[in-house]
Amino acid sequence: MLLMKHRRKNRKLWIAIILLSLTLLGMLFSRCKPIEPDYPRDEAPKLDETWSFGSGEVKVVRIPLDGVIMRSDERGLFNARSDMVESILTQVRVAEHDPDMRAIILEVNSPGGGVTPSDEIYNALREFRESRPDRRIVIFIRDLGASGAYYASMAGDCIIAEPTAVVGSIGVIMQSINLQGLSEKIGIKDVTIKSGANKDMLNPFEPINTNQVALLQTLIDTMQSRFRGIVANARNLDPATPDLFDGRIFSASDALDKGLIDEIGYWDDVLARTAQLLDTGDLRVVRYKPQRTFFEQIIDGKNPITLPNLKLHSPQFLYLWKL
Repeated sequence: MLLMKHRRKNRKLWIAIILLSLTLLGMLFSRCKPIEPDYPRDEAPKLDETWSFGSGEVKVVRIPLDGVIMRSDERGLFNARSDMVESILTQVRVAEHDPDMRAIILEVNSPGGGVTPSDEIYNALREFRESRPDRRIVIFIRDLGASGAYYASMAGDCIIAEPTAVVGSIGVIMQSINLQGLSEKIGIKDVTIKSGANKDMLNPFEPINTNQVALLQTLIDTMQSRFRGIVANARNLDPATPDLFDGRIFSASDALDKGLIDEIGYWDDVLARTAQLLDTGDLRVVRYKPQRTFFEQIIDGKNPITLPNLKLHSPQFLYLWKL
């Protein structure tokens, strides 16, 4: 019995040594690579393709917009976690540089997120569509296409939502918590050294300043005006339509009635509409995946999905649907 336990301990030790050795070798080989790639990695990135659907000659790529639209500063074991915004922008850029790529199917399941990241994705998609007259974008809302995700969807030629999808929430939000009353009760005092009266707007330890709230409301209204204008233009809607731009969400059937989407359907319907827009009956749908070496895959592993760190002391302007 003691001999068997000893052998198990030795086996675990050798496994740990082997894994550590592989990791160190991977880090060593990655350091030995040339610092500069032989192509402009950010301007003209490269990704591997995986065949997804169809066997036709007309090439289409499906790109997921999944989760909160926010740049990430979370870190993994040896490197930064993948940035979902940069990942989408990279995929769109790769598609734009591919002379055979005719369309993007953007698969949306997102409550929205940051104002600027949402606008960046919208602009990248729009540039792809406008790069050639024969290119198209189809938006497929699976479960949720709200706020910033709906904003980004305005670059599409057609929006299809599943019957149970939730759509809309056309609006801007900024939230903070005021702790001034609580801090006085428990004896916490704020010490802020600032250069101007409005440098610490929404300071949670100070009484609510109505003038500062008015300043922020002006910014919110400006961002909402842009959101409303983009939606009205893309969907051919009257920007003065009541109850459409007040931040509410809609069922798929209501969204169809109000002109926020073009069709209710499933994946097969998306493929059919894409083929129709491209005037073809044969599609070859692909996915993108990052190019990683064997050792990079070991080091990166499978990072769990994490929500962005919305810090209490840093209120943000958001195109985000929040319950």
